[in-house]
Amino acid sequence: MKFTETHLKGCYIIEPRVFQDTRGYFFESFNQKVFNEGVGEEVNFVQDNQSFSSKGVLRGFHYQRNEFAQAKLVRVLSGAVLDVVIDIRPESPTFGQHLAVELTEENQLQLYIPRGFAHGFLVRSNTASFFYKCDNFYNKESEAGILYSDPKLNIDWNFNEGPFLVSEKDEILPSLANALPIW
Repeated sequence: MKFTETHLKGCYIIEPRVFQDTRGYFFESFNQKVFNEGVGEEVNFVQDNQSFSSKGVLRGFHYQRNEFAQAKLVRVLSGAVLDVVIDIRPESPTFGQHLAVELTEENQLQLYIPRGFAHGFLVRSNTASFFYKCDNFYNKESEAGILYSDPKLNIDWNFNEGPFLVSEKDEILPSLANALPIW
């Protein structure tokens, strides 16, 4: 696996080594030892989540606060998404900056998102199965979010195929300036 740190410190794009032949392909999607060495810290994932969505579905931006904050390792099993993270670590020199990465079943890329980030994605294919590991258990009381269309974030979702399909809950999230602090 190849680990490439992004401009957002601690956030890594992970490219697996894929073995292909006439039968199809094989790759190791996760190895605890290799992963911890690649990101340079001990991360212990405790929960796996999976979602299925249609084209135009936008989920996010979500995060959990305080002792329930989560690091995530995300990837697409089928389809394609634009995955976006926002640095919400108040002490970070890149606070408020975002990263957008296209994750597809073809490129098999993964994104490691450390604690201190809000996360969201937009489905760009007809459907997408999205999978992610978390290093902390879900806690409803600690969930928070940021409005996906906050003009200060200036996120180009690069999607011209109709309106986004967004949950009522995500439509009323606050701007980054008014969001609950991560810590």
